[in-house]
Amino acid sequence: MANALHRSVNRVNHFKPKSVSTNSLQTDVIPNNGEFLIKYFVGTPPVPMLSIVDTGSDLIWIQCTPCTKCYNQTAPLFYPKKSGTYKKVSCSSSQCKSLEGTECSNDGKNCQYSMSYGDSSFTNGELALDTLTLGSTTSQSVPFPKTIIGCGHDNHGSFDKEGSGIVGLGGGAVSLVSQLHSSIGGKFSHCLIPLNSKGKNSSKLNFGSNALVSGSGVVSTPIVQKPQNPVTYYFLTLEAMSVGRKRLELSDSSTFEDIKGNIIIDSGTTVTILPEYFYSKFELAVEEAIHLKRSDDPSLILSLCYKTSKDNIGAPSITAHFTGADVMLSPKTTFIRLSEKLLCLAFGAGETLSIFGNLAQSNLLVGYDLVKKTVSFKPTDCTKL
Repeated sequence: MANALHRSVNRVNHFKPKSVSTNSLQTDVIPNNGEFLIKYFVGTPPVPMLSIVDTGSDLIWIQCTPCTKCYNQTAPLFYPKKSGTYKKVSCSSSQCKSLEGTECSNDGKNCQYSMSYGDSSFTNGELALDTLTLGSTTSQSVPFPKTIIGCGHDNHGSFDKEGSGIVGLGGGAVSLVSQLHSSIGGKFSHCLIPLNSKGKNSSKLNFGSNALVSGSGVVSTPIVQKPQNPVTYYFLTLEAMSVGRKRLELSDSSTFEDIKGNIIIDSGTTVTILPEYFYSKFELAVEEAIHLKRSDDPSLILSLCYKTSKDNIGAPSITAHFTGADVMLSPKTTFIRLSEKLLCLAFGAGETLSIFGNLAQSNLLVGYDLVKKTVSFKPTDCTKL
């Protein structure tokens, strides 16, 4: 959990799919210490994979042999030579040019990639094409030949041993949703299980029309295009936060901030990061509503903590007011237990980027429509999906 929180705080510094029924693609999402892992297969014959699902990056990469430097993982490393459909990408190809940070191998033939993340994690390796296979609502596996993946031979970071690499769901050309785009109509949705859930420990990531978020209680907000920023990120506009009945506006006369597209929604970051100028008044409003003595987080990552073994501390309701969408967050997802006797507000302050993290998204069905350029939210018990 400490590793996941470090990634959250540090991170702010930083094509030919098979035709399938667009409502059938579905895969499992498994919570893992503040991150979420997606289940899928790579290669022929298919090798099962668990990777961090990340709407804040693009590349799909896994740890591969031979490995110069890999972090520990429970499952065996992927062995490209055992896959009958694995093919290295040439450095003159359009696939190689579609990803930033690529270069030619020493012999001038193959495409080498280098990718780093905001928390100083990185992966270096070769870009390749292989068959990626997803599950479906009909229990039939659906293969996608010639999917661009990164085969990482030199990887480092505070990654958990349960996963291998990352599946990027961002807006860039090599992300999973971009590579599947024509098959899924630009739609996907997820419902993330809260950290403290008992019992069921997985939920679903849906693609295509099955990912449409509809019914009572649905609210939607526009995805904001920001030409000066990477197409990877899904920018939303956060207008205000409410603590109980107290509404705090993000724009006021003293900051002159342009708030349009002021926050990224990101499944790969654990806590929610708010602008420094705003966070202090937000934290104060939460503290005033809780009648307990505050304590310190020994790791100095989170600011507002309480020494208590109770989960119910009388925390106020918190609502995120996006443009056109008021999203009420459950107290279950706004506080995080760091130890048996330490409970902390799962929000922090950031100097540069603001991020709507995965804890705040828990128990919400979150749907992305990249054609209409909207993100929709629906309060949902994700353990029951």
